[in-house]
Amino acid sequence: MKIQTISNKHLKLTTIDYGATIQQLIFKDHLGNDVNVVLGYKNLDSYIHNAPYLGASVGRYAGRISPNGITINQKNYPLYTQNEVHLHGGKEGFSFKTWKLVEISHGENPHITYSYFSKDMEEGYPGNLEVFCTYTLMDNTLEITYKAKTDQDTVVNLTNHNYYNLNGHGTITDHELRLYSNQVLDKGQTALPTGKFISVEGTHFDFRTPTLLQKQLAIAGIDDTYVVTQNNPLAELYSPKTHIQMKVRSNQVAVVVYTPPTLDEKLLLNKPISSYPAICFETQNLPDAPNHPEFPSALLKSGEVYTNKSKFEFSIK
Repeated sequence: MKIQTISNKHLKLTTIDYGATIQQLIFKDHLGNDVNVVLGYKNLDSYIHNAPYLGASVGRYAGRISPNGITINQKNYPLYTQNEVHLHGGKEGFSFKTWKLVEISHGENPHITYSYFSKDMEEGYPGNLEVFCTYTLMDNTLEITYKAKTDQDTVVNLTNHNYYNLNGHGTITDHELRLYSNQVLDKGQTALPTGKFISVEGTHFDFRTPTLLQKQLAIAGIDDTYVVTQNNPLAELYSPKTHIQMKVRSNQVAVVVYTPPTLDEKLLLNKPISSYPAICFETQNLPDAPNHPEFPSALLKSGEVYTNKSKFEFSIK
């Protein structure tokens, strides 16, 4: 595994080629102290097939797909299934592959670009798919761009799986969260969407005004797909401890918000941690969209270009 680091006067980003993964993202708090606002593993070997997908690029299809597989142009393609779902692209997916370093620039807007070539029928998906992941630092913003092109019609849904903690350690229960979303996807026992949408009005899913995460996490952890009503921003996260605020923007129709109840502290750079140590914002299409014609299409046709562009802006509030 090879490490690459870029920085500007606001941010310092460290990535690894395995999974085109983010290991560290440094921003200064209100006292001028460096804070690693993402959780990362101390030893690179810990990233190999890690269950939390820590900081990884996820594909060919992020999220869950039903055990029926996918149907494209009247042909069904079976997909790897575990616990009655196909998750995050299959047995390995893009998160557990070594990506190629295409370019690194240390100029005014430094960037790192990785690529991965997914062969036809890898993990059961049709089409030779060429994927690019570019991390760019623009002032106080991390921009994550995924692009993909295929030689056969296929489905694509890419995202980044960063675990954010604006304190750099401990818990995110003291963070405030705001989501610009009126609906979440209803889900069944295996967390697959039923096809129905639930209004957040009067429910614990409602983050339309800034809400202390402790209130929600005392009820249940979050692992839900929020349908975006606006994307500039679509989410805001704030830590009163460090005064760091993060705004999330994206061209995607949804964001999967996930709060793991715990992670293995002994493996992490970020110490100490406690319950609910981080929160993920997986900007993407809806889970299982290939099996729900009422959802936005995840089909990528031959000759077209898929683009997921998301921005994470940091400031002191």
